[in-house]
Amino acid sequence: MTEPLLLLAADEPVDPVAPGWQLVLAALLGIAVIVLLITLLKVHPFLGLVLGSATVGLVAGLAPLDALGFFTDEFGGTAAGVGILVALGAIFARLLADSGGADQVVDTLVGRASPRALPWVMAGVGALIGLPMFFEIGLVLLMPVIYLVARRANVSIIGVGIPTLAGLSAMHGFVPPHPGPVAAIDYLGADLGLTLGLGLLVSIPVIIVAGPIFGVIAGRWVHVEAPARVGAAASGGAGGAGSGSETGEPGDPDERSGLPDDGEERAATTRRPSFVITLATVLLPVILMLAKAIADITLDDPEHGVQQTLDVVGEPVVALLIGVLVAMFTLGLGSGMNRQGLSDTVGASLGPIAGIFLIVAAGGGFKGVLVNTGVGTLLADWASDADVPVTVLAWTLAVLIRLATGSATVATITASSLMIDLVAGMPAAEVSLVVLAVGAGSVFFSHVNDAGFWLVKEYFGLTVGQTIRTWSLMETVLSVTGLVVVLLIGLVV
Repeated sequence: MTEPLLLLAADEPVDPVAPGWQLVLAALLGIAVIVLLITLLKVHPFLGLVLGSATVGLVAGLAPLDALGFFTDEFGGTAAGVGILVALGAIFARLLADSGGADQVVDTLVGRASPRALPWVMAGVGALIGLPMFFEIGLVLLMPVIYLVARRANVSIIGVGIPTLAGLSAMHGFVPPHPGPVAAIDYLGADLGLTLGLGLLVSIPVIIVAGPIFGVIAGRWVHVEAPARVGAAASGGAGGAGSGSETGEPGDPDERSGLPDDGEERAATTRRPSFVITLATVLLPVILMLAKAIADITLDDPEHGVQQTLDVVGEPVVALLIGVLVAMFTLGLGSGMNRQGLSDTVGASLGPIAGIFLIVAAGGGFKGVLVNTGVGTLLADWASDADVPVTVLAWTLAVLIRLATGSATVATITASSLMIDLVAGMPAAEVSLVVLAVGAGSVFFSHVNDAGFWLVKEYFGLTVGQTIRTWSLMETVLSVTGLVVVLLIGLVV
């Protein structure tokens, strides 16, 4: 992780390099360049962030070589801190999918549920599958289950689909190792274990409100029968990332998710891992990271042997690495994969995340330029004078950028960059809540500039209006509920 750099940024705010109006203009123009390039000119967000960084440096009056140095330094630091987590998360998700472990979890939970309990169970399935998986991978993986459950229960696909999407989206917005939360934690110097714990705590009421509760309402507004097969509703070629769209560009969902399509041979498996083994494997890295956070709080003794051990195994990279290694045995070899099949599965998981990796790293570069103009210090002073809660400001910034770009990751990166100096000196719990506020804002009202909007529309067989009344409003309910829960938790921590 790039904690030393982040701590330096948090403890030693950068003095503004130009008058306030010039720095604000630089930040606004930089964001505007990113928005216009992504939304109007369809430029890849990686290039948009590079050119937006150049705009900020130029307008703020930084020397070109200095701006380039700030960008490249933070690009490298972010790549080192976030890239490993993203790669390990992708490997873990692919193993879960290819081994049949995800199918086993779904079949076990759904098969035992009554029709009345199905929306609640599907919300739990979405959250559980979404814990290690990117949104689009989880959606592609769960669509056959959503169709099957809707047909068996003779209910609208919306009634079971919306709760599932709420579980997936909440995990993507609030919980590491998803790219947005990991990037925000990295930028703001938050404690990952504490943020993970609070993120899971926030996700429970958020998923309940935006999932089963709103799903009942959305199901009354829009009634759509499940198609007979998975590809029927998506025959138009839906694509792109989900609520955390990484590129903002549509594409083939199977290709973008890293999952094999019908014409691609999966790694050979002869049996599914059991539900208990799969669940334990999925939760292992989460338990290790939470154990580290609990030990740091309760023991508070760096010399204590238990805390020293948990500090190592609970370090995010180590915890995820342990999870991947265990999954290679329990999910990979345990499902009958041979060594070559296991190697193919791991290799196939890495290609699709190249774009995500570059976007997040370029976002770190953008942050580096912003921080070193001193605009964060300026905003911190203004926020202090205006007495605006930092969490509300963080959520608002993320919402505005999300609405403009359609990308949750770009919204998270940009909003977090602007909040770095505002969290200086804040207690660890409050910094974690700021991260979660940014995550909540980053999923606000997915609409036509978000590729995830079209992915959901096509897979669910909806019109644009129906998609807005269901998916878009669900994302808005999830976002607003997330902010409310964060503010409530802030009253007691």
